[in-house]
Amino acid sequence: MKKRKRDENAKEEKVNKKDSGALKRPPCAFLIFMEEFRQTYKESSPDCKSITAITKAGGAKWKSMSESENAPYFSDAQEKKAKYEKAKKEFYRKPTTTESGRSSSEVQDDQEEEASC
Repeated sequence: MKKRKRDENAKEEKVNKKDSGALKRPPCAFLIFMEEFRQTYKESSPDCKSITAITKAGGAKWKSMSESENAPYFSDAQEKKAKYEKAKKEFYRKPTTTESGRSSSEVQDDQEEEASC
């Protein structure tokens, strides 16, 4: 059965709708740990180029770590999440405007002036 061009174009439109200026979610504690672990692992084993091997070694080390050893990564993740939430509020905050393009506070000011006259 042949695909219709309309279906292909619809899929492309859905893919392209993502906002390029949108915020990225903050990394979790494990991902913050892995950033640091990858650097140290590459320094200690420069001949190992396998991403799978590095990830498996990092996961094994993460599981073997105690809560006190994981604590700095969790606190860093919480800080990054708090910054993200603050930035998210700013990014998605939209000024309320009326059909005329003026903000609602400007319209209210005009209405108060007319009422006082």
